Amino acid sequence: MLEAADTTRAPRRTVPPTWLVVALACAGQFLVVLDVAVVNVALPSMRADLGLNAQGLQWVVNAYAIAFAGFMLLGGRAGDLYGRKRMFLVGLGLFTLASLAGGLAQQDWQLLAARGVQGLGAAVLAPSTLTILTAAVPEGAARARAIGTWTAVGAGGGAAGGLVGGVLVDLLSWRWVLLINVPVGAVVLAGASLWLAESRAGQGRRLDLPGAALVTAGLATLAFGISQTEAAGWTAPETVVPLLAGLVLIGAFLAVEARTAAPLMPLGLLRRRAVASANVAMFLSGSAMFCMWFFMTLYAQNVLAYTPLEAGLALVPSSLAVIIGSKLAPRLMRGFGPRVVAVAGTLVAAVGFGWQSMLSEHGAFVTSIMVPGVLMMLGAGLAATPLAALATSGARPEEAGLVSGLVNTSRTMGGSLGLAVMSTVAAARSAGSATPGALTEGYALVFRTSTVVLLVGAVLMLVWLPRKTSAASAGTPAVSPSASSSAN
Repeated sequence: MLEAADTTRAPRRTVPPTWLVVALACAGQFLVVLDVAVVNVALPSMRADLGLNAQGLQWVVNAYAIAFAGFMLLGGRAGDLYGRKRMFLVGLGLFTLASLAGGLAQQDWQLLAARGVQGLGAAVLAPSTLTILTAAVPEGAARARAIGTWTAVGAGGGAAGGLVGGVLVDLLSWRWVLLINVPVGAVVLAGASLWLAESRAGQGRRLDLPGAALVTAGLATLAFGISQTEAAGWTAPETVVPLLAGLVLIGAFLAVEARTAAPLMPLGLLRRRAVASANVAMFLSGSAMFCMWFFMTLYAQNVLAYTPLEAGLALVPSSLAVIIGSKLAPRLMRGFGPRVVAVAGTLVAAVGFGWQSMLSEHGAFVTSIMVPGVLMMLGAGLAATPLAALATSGARPEEAGLVSGLVNTSRTMGGSLGLAVMSTVAAARSAGSATPGALTEGYALVFRTSTVVLLVGAVLMLVWLPRKTSAASAGTPAVSPSASSSAN
């Protein structure tokens, strides 16, 4: 009878191969990061079709980035509490539906709203990609390689955005830079439903919804205030009021986090040197590097008169460079340590930004786009992996999603605020003129400003970052494998 009972028992689920779990996690990360950059080459077409002004174009990018950054911590905590697979599916489903809505938008507000919802879906999805991956791969050299692949795929998503967007805009229309996510998202959803295993590590704690609302509102209000300086200046009421309101909201967020029993971002995490220093470095790096694709594609199209496809193709070498840098970083970290690699990568990027700041309105492809672009993105790839390794090293199981979300939040929050500042810098220098010469001067000043930010960041990293991660193997971004007992 026992044997008969055993034969009727449902078969145990087969554990999927590690490479498949890593591939699904990387596919989710690729979509998330791709959509930060893919719209850049489509901006002129969006402006012509929907009547967007210069500030509206900036918000096509920032509506996504701000929602992404503002809800990232909530997404990481939700994964810990309710399950990483569940949040992966929820986030990807929301992202895919919002992509469909954006691609079908008929008015500018519809596009901006869809981009914001896309960012919310990405914020839920992104932290789960890293925690799913680190749980699937044992700590050590194998995990370092997997994290390097995850970083390379994410960086490649941002880098490939220009090429993918250019092809789609030239061959179809700007709408397909969003609609392409629908079939791809459906395939990844199906694969994740079938092959990912569920896990969580939250012990019944509740979500901090007030904290998420305050930090997102504060970030959006600050970015809006910064964007107002382009037309009104820094001392006008329409600039000062949102800037002050944003600071008040961020202050309220910190007050809530200090008092709530289950904070979205436990402030005690920032007392850890590795977490605090790496996230500040991520913020500074993001503020400079995030806007590179935005201004490079505008320079190529508005000044050099490239088509969207030509602009995308022009950034292919940079796409390859960021992937190479991300794959080299784990090997270099074993020999030199994460701090040295992070500083070196930031300095390489600073050289590229400094070179790019010498652009002209008659620039040649090799000297005005390819070589400086390769240096900028090679440095970005080299710096990202060691900073992520330091930020996540030694995280406890219940903190895995939170710390992973904090890493992405710092980078994206820096990028969204940096884009608002750099757009204002460019507009102030060009003084409202749309001639190639005036635009070139504005873009050049952006790259000079970014160079200074990166040099300051390199000094800060050298002084503040710890020499090693707390993991057993240097160069291993250590999120404990027990963070996911069953299955980025």
